[in-house]
Amino acid sequence: MQNATLLAMAGLFALQSATGAVGQDMKRHGVHLPKHEARLAYTVQTVSVRAGCFPGRLRAVLSYIAAKTGRRPVITSGHRPHPRRHGSLHGKCLAADFRMPGLSERTIISAARSAPGIGGIGSYCNGIIHVDVGPQRRWVDC
Repeated sequence: MQNATLLAMAGLFALQSATGAVGQDMKRHGVHLPKHEARLAYTVQTVSVRAGCFPGRLRAVLSYIAAKTGRRPVITSGHRPHPRRHGSLHGKCLAADFRMPGLSERTIISAARSAPGIGGIGSYCNGIIHVDVGPQRRWVDC
């Protein structure tokens, strides 16, 4: 059983490596990505991050940010079945927290602000950026 799990994980890593070029090519493709590429516009930090339930509009926001910056966001937190804060859009799978190593917070926020369908944009002292498709609002939590 352990060997099967390791084999599956190796396959996932190989797939991620093979599709890594998609993030670099997005700048040439423009902002509108085909559906199959929109799924590849972001990656998850660990296998425990729940991003499979992201609705198309949140995936589109993340795809837009990837296209504008030329890099894929690394999702650090997606769906949280039991969110810490009441009313958190993470509980409804409508929010994502992410990092984009090598890019300034200013660059990331600028790309997020111009994304069609963007709702909330937040930034945290640890370099994590929050985006969601709820009501429009902005915050800095430092």
